[in-house]
Amino acid sequence: MRLAIGRASPFPYPCRTTVRCTSSRVCTTRVAVTQPPSSSTLARRWTELQGCNDWAGLLDPLDDALRSEILRYGRFVQSAYDAFEFDVSSPAYATCRYRKHELLRRSASPDSGYVTTRNLHATSGIQLPRWVHRAPTWMSVQSSWIGYVAVSEDPDTIARLGRRDVVIAYRGTVTCLEWLENMRAMLTHLPGCCCSGEGCTPMVESGFWSLFTSGSTKRPSLCDSVRDEVRRILKRYKDEPISITVTGHSLGAALALLTAYDLTMTFRGSPDAPPVTVYSFAGPRVGNESFRRHVERHGSKVLRIVNSQDVITKVPGIVLDDDDDVERCRRWSGSHLPAEILKSLLEARWDYADVGQELRLNTLDCPDLSRHAGNVAKCHDLDMYLNLVSGYSSSAACPFKAAAQAELSNLQRMKPSPRKASLFV
Repeated sequence: MRLAIGRASPFPYPCRTTVRCTSSRVCTTRVAVTQPPSSSTLARRWTELQGCNDWAGLLDPLDDALRSEILRYGRFVQSAYDAFEFDVSSPAYATCRYRKHELLRRSASPDSGYVTTRNLHATSGIQLPRWVHRAPTWMSVQSSWIGYVAVSEDPDTIARLGRRDVVIAYRGTVTCLEWLENMRAMLTHLPGCCCSGEGCTPMVESGFWSLFTSGSTKRPSLCDSVRDEVRRILKRYKDEPISITVTGHSLGAALALLTAYDLTMTFRGSPDAPPVTVYSFAGPRVGNESFRRHVERHGSKVLRIVNSQDVITKVPGIVLDDDDDVERCRRWSGSHLPAEILKSLLEARWDYADVGQELRLNTLDCPDLSRHAGNVAKCHDLDMYLNLVSGYSSSAACPFKAAAQAELSNLQRMKPSPRKASLFV
């Protein structure tokens, strides 16, 4: 759901951010240098960082090694934006600007140690009216380049990661038909679900599912493309430890969740089935409570990175966790229906649920970025998310407190001049 059509600027890593503590008279500006974890640390902890324990104890305060991994996967998403052709006047609009083998080198991940193995396209299932041929061609683009699959190939990178990693990265919404699919917010039943029991009716957003499963005579569906490529990769590297990491921003985050679910279900029961992890940036809601249980029951690990000022993470639908939520909804709607009936109506098509673990950030916590708190586009932007992750410490009263204290200690050791010292009085 990218809110402005235009190529995203490369994320300045490490970023510069302002650090302020509300409980003291300290106000500093620092460069948030997030050093990559050492090879031994990452190789030893990779299953933990991929969510085998649901990131218990790693999110608040944010573990530095996990922070580095989140930023690293964020750059893969940035590469999907960098490589996309945004120019509607170009005959190549909505395609990848680079050849497959040079995609990462020419975008935000030049030294990643990964190699792109397949380009991915999403196709809208919306049936266009007959008169659409009279509109500009860019308005009716049905299939567009949405991301890529990449595999770690560099021996040093594999040794540092402790395994061979497969990355599937998706960009957010750009084309007209993608926007239209986003607006199809009614839930639809998840086909092929084998669960049983009361309340087991997994449902997902109609538009997201359409983009994930629709194909054309010229291109297979996104779902089939990912399955085929992952199957090929697993066969080739069957004797190695391997992980699958799916990441995306906005619409891409929704597709990442559907991809992880589909891969987990496709390869379940296989003794060589790899762990599947999702790093979701600014993702909208995807399915209902039954879908959430279904995803988590089958082992997909999902980490949602959320900005409290980002409205996209609060849509579509509503989340009803308990009867109190239903009663509040009934009062707000002015309805005189009993709560049970209203809840049934909502669960039919509009009762969504958040999936996975959450890392909640807030633009207002960073004074250098808080001026953007009322800007819907800025608060949703991938750059904003990566800057917040880079500077975040914990959910305490001052999220940047630890960093500010460390910086103050460094400044005190530097014996600043009286003029400089006056800045901190």
